[in-house]
Formats: sequence, C-alpha cells, structure tokens
Amino acid sequence: MADHTDESSTRVRLDKWLWAARFFKTRARAKEAIDGGKVHVHGARSKPSKELQVGDKLKIRQGWDEKTIIVKALSEQRRGAAEAQTLYEETAESAERRRLEAERRKAAGGQIISDGRPGKKDRRLIHRFREKNLR
Repeated sequence: MADHTDESSTRVRLDKWLWAARFFKTRARAKEAIDGGKVHVHGARSKPSKELQVGDKLKIRQGWDEKTIIVKALSEQRRGAAEAQTLYEETAESAERRRLEAERRKAAGGQIISDGRPGKKDRRLIHRFREKNLR
C-alpha cells in the first residue's frame, strides 16, 4: 500500500481531497458541492479551503445518496480508484442507510413505468381524461 501522507504537511484542502478520493471528477465540482452545502465536516458546513486531518468525519451528499465517511489518509494526488478507496472508510450505519434507501426507491419506482414522452395516441387519452374530470 502506498503512503498517502506528505511529510511536509499533515493537512490537505477539502476540495483537493474530495477530488483525490474520487468523490468528484473535478476540483471545481467539489468546490460547487462544498459551497452548495452538500459536504459537511464534523456536522458543520465548511469552505473548500478547510484543511482536513486524518480522523475527520465528513458527510457527503451526492444525488439521492448521503455518505458518512471518516478520513483515513490524506492525498493531494488523484490516483486509481483502488488507491482512492484507501483514503476513507464509510461508516456501517451510512452504508446500511444507503442500501435501505436504494431499496425503497427501487420499490417505489417499480410502480411507475414510462416509455418516455407520450405519443399522439397517449396525448389524446390524456386530453379525454382531463376533459371528463373537469366537467
């Protein structure tokens, strides 16, 4: 396993670490997420320039998922996905909560089947339905 810490500093900027840990494709997207309140450090909003330390607890919201992770190592360089996963550890409660939420969304989405936009026949049926209910 490679040593991720840099001897000259034991801290890394939050936006740079999120990019290196592959939570976001670019530092600009990491910065947008931080500024938008999607990333919390120890339960509080922070700035992209916040310096992380090993052991910090982050809450990251991406789309429908919210992950709670603990920083295990620091890195300013973006490497392969396998190495990036060694930088953090997701809490067991977070992983279980994400799994349950995904199952709930899947169960709810199974009821709604869509073939995309309505065609001409579908639109006519929709208009007839609306006209009936307005009277």
